[in-house]
Formats: sequence, structure tokens, C-alpha cells
Amino acid sequence: MTTSILLAFFGGLGLFLLGMRMMTSGLSLAAGRHLRKILGKWTKTPLRGLFSGFMITALVQSSSAVTVAVIGFVNAGLLKLSHSVGVIYGSNIGTTVTGWLVAVVGLYVDVKVLALPLIGFGAVLHLTGNDTRREPLGDAMAGFGLFFLGIEVLQSAFHGLEAGIDITSLASMGAWTIPVFLAVGTGLTFLMQSSSAAMALVLTAALSGIIDVNTAAAAVIGTNIGTTSTAAFSVLGATTGAKKVAAAHIIFNLVTALVALLSLPFMLKLVDFIQVSLHMGHDPAMTLALFHTTFNIIGVILFLPFSRILVHFLDRTIGRRELELSKPKYLDKNVLSQPHLALDALFMELGRTGDMTRNLVRNAIRADFRMNALNNERQALDGLVLTIRAFTTKLQEAGMTENASQMLTSGLRVTQYEMAVSEIIRELSRSPGRDIKTHGKTMTAEEDFKNACIHLLNMADAPCMPEFDELQSLLIELGQSYQTLKLELLRDGTEGKLEMEDMAHRLEFFSRTRRMVEQAIKAVTHWVSMKDSGMACESRSHDAEHEAA
Repeated sequence: MTTSILLAFFGGLGLFLLGMRMMTSGLSLAAGRHLRKILGKWTKTPLRGLFSGFMITALVQSSSAVTVAVIGFVNAGLLKLSHSVGVIYGSNIGTTVTGWLVAVVGLYVDVKVLALPLIGFGAVLHLTGNDTRREPLGDAMAGFGLFFLGIEVLQSAFHGLEAGIDITSLASMGAWTIPVFLAVGTGLTFLMQSSSAAMALVLTAALSGIIDVNTAAAAVIGTNIGTTSTAAFSVLGATTGAKKVAAAHIIFNLVTALVALLSLPFMLKLVDFIQVSLHMGHDPAMTLALFHTTFNIIGVILFLPFSRILVHFLDRTIGRRELELSKPKYLDKNVLSQPHLALDALFMELGRTGDMTRNLVRNAIRADFRMNALNNERQALDGLVLTIRAFTTKLQEAGMTENASQMLTSGLRVTQYEMAVSEIIRELSRSPGRDIKTHGKTMTAEEDFKNACIHLLNMADAPCMPEFDELQSLLIELGQSYQTLKLELLRDGTEGKLEMEDMAHRLEFFSRTRRMVEQAIKAVTHWVSMKDSGMACESRSHDAEHEAA
């Protein structure tokens, strides 16, 4: 008997975990760019961010998915950290909607009458979706059905457990009862990596009589603590912006949980008063859902006035001056699940590598390609480009639209040009033509050529300026400057001022220098073509603000 009950328990658990996964994934994909639009336009203040975070989390049923989206927007410079904390607050209130679903729908509606049609209709939408929005909507609908079906199976299993196993003895441990169930809620969330799923499990156990409301409330607080593990794991090796958003999420959840725990008797009395005032009854699941929502709202009320202080604290303590040039600033594994966010992050990172490439070329020209002065910069660029390529490969595996694939192709071409620049610099640092000295008109022609190279690179730094459109004409002028230099070198060779072998080395040296500059310019022009000059201009502005901060 116990074996069949345990099998039913694990089966029900699997059903609603699978349902949660399908529901979250389907709704996130169906939302697509609407998620970006809401986060981009409705987070200008902490209060608006709070409302947006609540609405989106209530829709996609995953605070983790919303946190990942927020990380992507902060990394891409489309959302300020000060606004993102409002979204984090709202997402914690939004994730309490799962409890209400369990309490209202899962417990008072005939589950099979609701769940089975949802699964069937969702399957039809998925099979007939043909890569349209109907396909993820079908997954979400089927996920809802599986979620509620899993709850029904779990309820039956819990009733069997109640009859066969004396789990209520856990509630008679005196002072240890609350800490134990707090740890149970934290552990469940940690293991399932979903506070919504853990919350549903706790509510179902309470409804089945396995645990009472007091101990279940401690477990509910534990789910708020456990969900911080998802944020902590998501930013291992991540960017500074990601770490700040995750830290805000962790601080909010831990402090809110601590306040709820210390005031647990008062909180339960407050919930009881609300239920009586609103004639809601005293069903355990309804009580816990209301408790979960209430203490998260109180947490928001406590944090909202101090949001600016929290942001300043995060800025001071987490990566204010990140000196590791080879570490990506915008790329983050968390945004891979949102392709449009990942493309924005890729665009911003390529803009950064473009800046590094042009700075490297300028420094190489000024330092006469001496490797001692260039090695660190060149190795940093090489490492960052390899990271970008690995990120691009993972993004391709996620499946892309035709336009997104074209953007990725342009991005890969940008990295190809930048790697070519790095390789040319390495070759020129070993070139015998580097140390050959010239005089007179030839030396003047060389200086003019170098100045033309640097002027061209400087113009490429400002994609939002009208001069950027003149890059092609400046490339022609660079070619003319090179031809003048070439004639001077040939004249020196024929007049005996340079050995013929030295002349050949010098010609090859400046020919490669010209190609290096051309590759750097091709990189920036292809980068701008990935989006538009306006987006390129915004990215430069964002980088400038970051450096000034």
C-alpha cells in the first residue's frame, strides 16, 4: 500500500513539475517581444516596474524567467538597475498567484473537467502551430492541465500518506517545529528550482491534513528563501549587471522572509482578520495563499522607500570597476532562453569588442607594434572574441528566426574581422620591416599614412555622428596616402637609399598595416548593419555612462 502511495506521490509531483515547465516555457515564448516592450516602456519608475514585474510574473508563472529577462535588459542598457529593483519586487508578488491558482481552481473545481480539455486543446494547438505563436500557447495550455492534474494526484497520495504514516509527529517538536518546516520549504524549492512548484506542494499537503497552517506557513516562508538559490546559481561567472540584479533579488527575499518569520503569529492573525472581513472562509490553502501574498506585499512596502539606497549599495559593493577586459560585460548565459534579449546583449558586446579592436590598432601604430605594450590588450580581445563565438553557437542551437540568423551571421563576420586584426598585429610585431628606418620624404609619407589611419579609426568611434557615413571616402583617402608612401619607398629603393630587401620588407609592413585598418573598419560597419545607427549610438552612450559611473 505504501509503495503505491509513494509511486502516486512521485507521479503527481512529476506531473505538476512538467506542467509548470511547459506552462512557463510556453507563456514566455508566446509573450516574445511583448515581454521586451513591457519591460522597456513600463519600468521608468520603481512603481511602474513593480506593476510590470507583478503582471509579467503572474502571466508566465515564473519569477526566475522574469529575473532572467531583467538581467538581459540591464546588461543591454535598456533598463537601469534602479528601475529593475521595482520589477524584482513585483515579481515576488506575482509568483504568489500560483498559490491562488491552487487554492481557488485546483481545490474548488472538478480538476478532470478542467485539466483534460486543457491538455487536449493544448496538444491540438501545438500540433497545428507550425512555428507560429499557437505552438507555445498550446504548450502553455497543456501545461496548465498537467499542473492541475498533478495536484489531484498529489492530493490523493497525501490522503494515503496521512492514513499510513504519522507525519504529524513532525509538528510536535516544540521550538524546532518552525525551523524544521522552514528548512523543508527552502529544501523543496532548492531541489525543484521552482518556488511556485514548492508552494503548490505545501498547499496541497496542508489541504490534505498532513501539516497544520502554522507549520505550513513556515514552509511557505522557506520557499521565498529557497528561490534565492536559482538567482545565485544563475549568476555564477556572470556579468556585473547580472550579479547586481541577482543580489537585489536575494536581499529582498531574505529580508522579507526574516520579517515574516519574526512576526509569524502576528501575520497569521492579520490574515485571519482579512479572511473574516472579506468572508473568505478558513480553508487552509486559501489561508496560506493569502499569507504568502500578504508578507510579500509587506516586504515591498518596507523596501520601496529604500530602493535608491539599495541600488547605491549594490553599485559600491559589486564590480564598480571591473578591470578584466577579457570578461564579457553584456553576455550572460541567463539570456539565452530569451533570443531577442540575447541578440541585444550580443550586439552590445560586439560594440565593445569593436572599441577594443580600434584602440588596439591605434596603440599598435603608436607603439610601432612592440608586443610588450600590446600583449595584454591583444590577448584580452582574443579571449573575448572566443567567448562571443561560444555564446553565438549556443544561441544558434536555441533556434532562430530568419532575421535573427542574419544578425548572427553579421555578428560572426564582425568577430572574423576582429580576429584578423589581432593576427595581423601579431605578424607585424615580428616583421623585419618594423625596425627599418627611413628619412626625408619617405619618413614624412609614413607619418602622414599613420595619421590617416588613426583619423579613420577615430571617425569609426562615433556611429551616431554624420562623419561615420564618410568612412568609405576616408578609406579611399587612406588608399591614396598608402600609394604616396609606396611611391616614396620605391623611389628610395631605386635610388639606393634603401636596400632592395629592406624596401620589400617595408612595403609589406605598411601593406599589412593598411589591411589591418580596413579589417577594423569592416568590423564596425558590419556591426552597425546588425541593427541601425541609432542603436549603435545608444550603445556607445551607454558605455560612456558606464565608464563615467
